Amino acid sequence: MVKKILGIFLVFLFCATGLVFAEGRKPVQFSIFSPIQIFRAKDSIGGLRFNLIYGDNKNMSGITLSTGWNNTSGDMKGVELGAVNWTDGVSYGWRNSLINYTGKRFVGLDIGAVNIVKGDATGVELGIGNWNWGFFHGYQGGVINYADNRFVGWQDAVVNLTKGDCSGLQTGVVNYVGSSMTGLQLGLLWNYAKQMNGLQVGFFNGSDSLNGVQIGLINYNGNCDPMEGMVFVNWSF
Repeated sequence: MVKKILGIFLVFLFCATGLVFAEGRKPVQFSIFSPIQIFRAKDSIGGLRFNLIYGDNKNMSGITLSTGWNNTSGDMKGVELGAVNWTDGVSYGWRNSLINYTGKRFVGLDIGAVNIVKGDATGVELGIGNWNWGFFHGYQGGVINYADNRFVGWQDAVVNLTKGDCSGLQTGVVNYVGSSMTGLQLGLLWNYAKQMNGLQVGFFNGSDSLNGVQIGLINYNGNCDPMEGMVFVNWSF
């Protein structure tokens, strides 16, 4: 599986770097601290970029290696390795750093202490904190996962928070869905969904409207059908 994923990334990277020269992009960039860099910040790079402290470019396609901050004011396609990967536009590919930020859509793999996506996201986020404000489709793994909009996939952390609708799986100590949950919540301590469609398993399970089964020490069903609260198991269909 790992080899297959790596192969997909390599094919993607080859295709991306093979087209950039026709787009008039610069093939290589070296930056100490912008504007002390080979090409200007308004130029786009297609190929290899290395940033020592801080590098800034409009669009990036290819590989970025850095010991500091990678800044892209437009879109990023490829691989970024550094202390901070910051993209104001769209990100496609694999990024690994302490902080990964995307201002618009993200597609790919983010590995970092903190991963932030302001727009929609499709892919995998691995970090201490994962924060998404758009529609997320994929997997979040960390200590704290937060989705402000709709989430489809798997949230796996100590604390999982989804403000909008959630479809799929939540596994953690605390799982919370502020709107409708369709699927399975597995929480060591607490599971809550405003509207639960599926199964909750945990020490305490709560829902304002239950269409499914709750298994735990304390189970709360706000629609009181057939029972508002029960120990060990509760259900409503």
